[in-house]
Amino acid sequence: MARMLRPFTRAVTYTRWLHLFMAVVWPAMWWYIFDPVWAWFTAVVLLAVAGLVPAMRTVEGLQARLLLLGQRHDDGNADIVTAPSVTWGDRGRTTLWLETRLLVGCAVSFLTIHLPMLTDDLVRTARGGSPDPATFIQVPGHHWWYALLTPLPLIALAAVVVASGELITVIARRLLGPSPAERLAALEERTEQLLERTRIARELHDSIGHALTVAVVQAGAARAAKDSAFTERALDAIEETGRAALEDLERVLGILRESERPVSSRPTLTDADRLLESARASGAKVEAELTGPLDTVPGPVSREGYRILQESLTNVLRHAGAVPVRVRIEVTGGALGLEVRNPLTAEIPGPGRGSGLRGIRERAALLGGRARTGPDQGDWQVQVELPLR
Repeated sequence: MARMLRPFTRAVTYTRWLHLFMAVVWPAMWWYIFDPVWAWFTAVVLLAVAGLVPAMRTVEGLQARLLLLGQRHDDGNADIVTAPSVTWGDRGRTTLWLETRLLVGCAVSFLTIHLPMLTDDLVRTARGGSPDPATFIQVPGHHWWYALLTPLPLIALAAVVVASGELITVIARRLLGPSPAERLAALEERTEQLLERTRIARELHDSIGHALTVAVVQAGAARAAKDSAFTERALDAIEETGRAALEDLERVLGILRESERPVSSRPTLTDADRLLESARASGAKVEAELTGPLDTVPGPVSREGYRILQESLTNVLRHAGAVPVRVRIEVTGGALGLEVRNPLTAEIPGPGRGSGLRGIRERAALLGGRARTGPDQGDWQVQVELPLR
């Protein structure tokens, strides 16, 4: 019983009822002024023309959201759109919606008026009176037991109110909902947002992770060395790496706060010396071989290459420590090749584990390149190839 009565405790049940009534107010006024057939014919034609106006989709969408869904504000729900019609398909669906709403509204309005009148007739005839001749169902005879039937029209009216509200809401979602093109555009926008959030997460992981790794390694080495000169160099390396990480963090937070505000450019492979010096200051013996004009590498490729190199050196410091590292960066043949190798002296996450290694492979894949990470001839190898176009 509580489940059956629940719809009548919701305000949206009555706003949907009102929504259907509003569709027939102006045709009903014409009914009493002009010929009924001419009035309804004119209403159908006018609605067909109105549906072709782009702004009508906005008006109907806002009204449907408020009265059918109970949404006072646009909360991102795309069940019913409020954008103007763009294509003829949108206009056609808007026209069909207006005509359908008029048809359903007429049926519901008729039953809303006449079902209570039928209840009144049942009461009258049960008391020996005469039924109203305007009622669409005439109650014959005079019987006392008609009083027992008086709740039935009201129960039917309640069912009509709930069922018609659900029906018109379903129709609105189909006819006023997003078109296939709008759904595709929304999906693309959502994908762009997810990709941007993933990119920002990678930026923070690579930059902050590298800075923390360098700081931990340098602090541990300074404590073990017990040499004031070495400690001074370690503090300088920690300060420089931390400052760079703070710059990256400020840039990323600027993107999050104001997506349209111009921010400082991200580091590229032309800044690779900073990473190499940071790794050397942490104790790693880095040998670097740079071939080709790095300044001609396209911005997206150069920026992602920098982050891949940063994550590779961070993994070396984190998992292998102060070991010899060979770095090769080559620009040739329309591709950027990047390789980082170090002795396999410690357990490093395999190809299926570790968010850093997964990030390297994802960065390469997004640019149409490929990345290989794993043991190779006694070394741990990160080998990446990125197309320049």
